[in-house]
Amino acid sequence: MNPATRRQFLKRLGLSAAALPFLPALSSLRAAGPGSATPQRVIFMFSPNGIVPPDFWPDTTGPDFKLKPILAALEPWKNRLLTLKGINNKVRGDGDGHMRGMSCLLTAIELFPGNIQGGGETPAGWASGISIDQELKNFLQSNPGTETRFGSLELGVAVPNRADPWTRWVYAGPNAPLAPLSSPYDVFEKLYGQTKDRESLGSVLDEVTEDLRVISAKVPAREKALLDQHVTFVRQMEQELQQSAAQKLRVAAPVIEAGLNLDNDGMPQVSPLQQDLLINAFANDLARIGSIQYTNSVGQARMKWLGINDDHHGLSHDPDLNAGSQEKLVRINQWFCGELASLAGKLEATPEPNGDGNMLDHTTIVWTNELGKGNSHSHEDIPFVLLGGGLGFKTGRALQFEAQAHNRLWLSLAHAMGHCIDTFGNKELSAGGSLVLS
Repeated sequence: MNPATRRQFLKRLGLSAAALPFLPALSSLRAAGPGSATPQRVIFMFSPNGIVPPDFWPDTTGPDFKLKPILAALEPWKNRLLTLKGINNKVRGDGDGHMRGMSCLLTAIELFPGNIQGGGETPAGWASGISIDQELKNFLQSNPGTETRFGSLELGVAVPNRADPWTRWVYAGPNAPLAPLSSPYDVFEKLYGQTKDRESLGSVLDEVTEDLRVISAKVPAREKALLDQHVTFVRQMEQELQQSAAQKLRVAAPVIEAGLNLDNDGMPQVSPLQQDLLINAFANDLARIGSIQYTNSVGQARMKWLGINDDHHGLSHDPDLNAGSQEKLVRINQWFCGELASLAGKLEATPEPNGDGNMLDHTTIVWTNELGKGNSHSHEDIPFVLLGGGLGFKTGRALQFEAQAHNRLWLSLAHAMGHCIDTFGNKELSAGGSLVLS
């Protein structure tokens, strides 16, 4: 709750503004303010290697648009959708098109000079600024009313086990890339490991307490004093566990099956599990910002489950006149869109813990890509699809902009979250301020 909102809340209660400095520490009052009871959340979703523009962008703008084949799976959420054409990644400098496309996507700022050699262009290093997801995370974490245990979660699906500007799009700050967790087992351990440890400890203490009772009846009186000390210690641990029970999960942790294939062929199984874990974390208010990264820039996934044995990046370099490659690229992008549809459907099917509608009502998913078109390495018309609610944008529209820097889009998200920054990333590319999406 911002200071103005807190003052209004105090006024409605007939209280003095002298209570204002103490209000952030009162969680029950924080939740009572307008707009603060239900969290605002954002999920950033990445898929690589550009799109097939004629099969992606609607032909008309406004509310009467028709979804092209790649976006057809989003038809059930058409009234909650925004397609944004004409937004460009105008960041230049060192690095090849894929490197700048990936590591400048969420940061909207140049790469540092470095020694990582790309496709024949100037070598480069890591991004020189924070990514928008981490900027939003830090903003939420700075306010006790919106602070969560983790702040943000960075998940991956079949992201290679290496660190370079082609595999990292999330940055905690300059020169500080964050690796996504591509194993659902690692995500589960991060989210719920301590909870499971407490449950296991509680089970052990139940058995220990009963054992101590049996022993107490059989030992000499002179040894009972020492035994009583152990009983007291066990009871203290039980009390601590009971106190921690007040912090139990609102929604039970999902079950993760054993033996998952975390490589290329396991993508259809890993993707839904990562989505489930992220939604569960949101439902338990462990984080309000998330990202899901499918493979990486120059991603070479072979989608055999679609009957496609060619690698994605190789197909993306084929000419437009190669109808066979274009058809395969459409199907690949349809699969990614299907994963977005699955994520939206799960959010919509999950009630808000406070009873205020469903989670899609208050979660905006941003699906994007490092390139507008793969075979030209274009940074123009970067695909940006926004799906969901909670940020006050007027959805159910296809919008056309005139070559606007994507810095301005990230400003729009920040302002919708109440983070009123004047620039983001490259300051010159932030000129004009946020884009009008409401």
